[in-house]
Amino acid sequence: MGKSSMYIASTILFLVIVVGFTYWLSTTEEHAGSEGGHGEQTEESAGGDSAGGEAEKIYSQNCASCHGGDLGGGAGPALEAVGGKYSKDEILGIIKNGKGGGMPAGLIQGKEAEMVAEWLAAKK
Repeated sequence: MGKSSMYIASTILFLVIVVGFTYWLSTTEEHAGSEGGHGEQTEESAGGDSAGGEAEKIYSQNCASCHGGDLGGGAGPALEAVGGKYSKDEILGIIKNGKGGGMPAGLIQGKEAEMVAEWLAAKK
């Protein structure tokens, strides 16, 4: 084998490894995404039960466009540590009644609003 053949063979091997790793990584992310979209979720981060996972799903569908999928903020404020500032009842009040300056009232209602408020109150 000449130098050019070795170069071609090593380049092909490198590409196969990169493509294989990329495929593996994408299937791992898809699997993690089906569990909440934020990687593997522990019971603690889910609020201790499946209600936390449901609350996160409701948040993703109704709140993430303004507050960020990672709670990091955007058009609305960050909520990463909102439980350190507000109680569950205060968060529920904001969800139900809105807050001046951009937070509309009633985006989530009833039991779903209570679940999200409890989930967010645990973020400290």
